[in-house]
Amino acid sequence: MNYFTKEWFEEAQISRFLLFPETKKEWDENVAWHVSEGLHFEEIQLNRLQIAKKDLLRFLPAFFHPYIQDGTLNSQFPSEELKKMADQWRMEYDERTKAKGISYRNYYNSIKCSLPENAIQLFEKSLHDARVTSIEMPMKDAFIIKLDCRGGYHYGTDVTLTFAGVKKLQPHSLSVGSIWLYDEVYLTDTGFELHVLFDGPLMEFTISAENVTIEVIS
Repeated sequence: MNYFTKEWFEEAQISRFLLFPETKKEWDENVAWHVSEGLHFEEIQLNRLQIAKKDLLRFLPAFFHPYIQDGTLNSQFPSEELKKMADQWRMEYDERTKAKGISYRNYYNSIKCSLPENAIQLFEKSLHDARVTSIEMPMKDAFIIKLDCRGGYHYGTDVTLTFAGVKKLQPHSLSVGSIWLYDEVYLTDTGFELHVLFDGPLMEFTISAENVTIEVIS
């Protein structure tokens, strides 16, 4: 996957740690709600931070690191300086993501007329949030994946994708239950190459094929 990679998705997840209430009053009301529910606000926040700590340190600039290390990034109301730096980082991240989207869309528009018709449908009728229900490889050059699209953007039922003339399949460890997140399609000499970012576990999946059949099971 050239644009929306596993690394890009992991970076996206940390942005929630840089969203703060506008006022101290809002912060205090949130803390009070946790207390009223018998919850330990600071403990919950520190546990969340610990789970994401590795990625926070990997993606955020050095300015944020002391707040990450001592747990105050999300357990105390932020200073004006911290809020300003957080807003700046999120703005730059959003700009980078938007640029990626524009760059890929320009590429896609340049190849669309050369893609197999079903490859166009595969990309344009998003399978975002569809869940893998079964996987088969009945022949060396065929790959079948069945998806439950009831939680997705299109179809609202089960869909079977049958890839023919498969030249590349990586990795072979795609598992039932995985969730289809984002995809990109590329033109090849013999057809197309589909890149999919799956979750559960988070992984990049690539398949090159001559064509694909999309069967909607009502």
